[in-house]
Amino acid sequence: MPGPSGSAGEFELIAAFTGLLPTSGEGVRLGPGDDAALLQPPRGETLVATVDAVVEGVHFDRRYTPGDIGWKALAVNLSDLAAMGARPLWALVALGVPRGAAAARLRGIARGLGACARLHGLAVVGGNVTRAAELSLTVTVLGAVARGRALRRDGARAGDLVLVSGTLGDAALGLAPDAAASLRRRQRRPTPRLALGLGLRRLATAAIDLSDGLAQDLGHLCGASGVGATLRAADLPRSAAARAACAGRADPWGPALSGGEDYELCVTVPPARVGAAMRAAERAGVSLTVIGEVTRGHGVRVLGPDGRTLPVGQGHDHLAPGRF
Repeated sequence: MPGPSGSAGEFELIAAFTGLLPTSGEGVRLGPGDDAALLQPPRGETLVATVDAVVEGVHFDRRYTPGDIGWKALAVNLSDLAAMGARPLWALVALGVPRGAAAARLRGIARGLGACARLHGLAVVGGNVTRAAELSLTVTVLGAVARGRALRRDGARAGDLVLVSGTLGDAALGLAPDAAASLRRRQRRPTPRLALGLGLRRLATAAIDLSDGLAQDLGHLCGASGVGATLRAADLPRSAAARAACAGRADPWGPALSGGEDYELCVTVPPARVGAAMRAAERAGVSLTVIGEVTRGHGVRVLGPDGRTLPVGQGHDHLAPGRF
């Protein structure tokens, strides 16, 4: 995890941060401490790579504990691997540190990131630290999937059913100042559905993780597959806390359809395989709900309980002004 400035403070920070992370694991021939890591790819598998960043004032603020920040920075990348049906192996972390950042806060971030890494069995094998205007973490994750077995966005076919894991809308509702504790946790400590992704590799025809909102992300999947989709709002899985938070709202379905950051999986499955998909979800310890069908044409249509088409708000825009 080399840094650019050569200052003693920099190297002390690197040592403290790295010391709180798991740095060895499958295929790691040389981890942090040299100019680059040496990694041995798994035989017979394809490498899967993804990168994401979390930036203070855009993705988190001071309401987040340091552990929350570290956890989420890694978990959002692991969700991408889950959507590909891949298992995680290695991560690299680039840390941007503002002047005057408290060492205790940075150690807390490392602890949160390390806890997520240990839970999901991957090693942090390197990275970078630099001065920055805002605190940020950019995490690159590498995983592996058996050749030809990766889940992709472009395999959905008309007649497939659309299913989602877990519950929707919790993370968006967790941003409210008076949000229930369970909703705040879903916003700050998402659960990547890695076991489910692995279990659906032979069953789903297409998959995507829900980072920007169900309607928008499913639209990406439909566009890649050259199909459309029709969803039933009444079938969207919502937690009791989400239902309570939306009671009396003019648009009670909005957070579930467009809220973003749920990091659940949305998959398409032929009807004959839905039973097997449900059993795979049960083994993975997560619910899976049928919410609609893949159709010919294009675009995502959402039907209300009365059968009328509902307007759907825009999902998360990463270049829009921050929410904090």
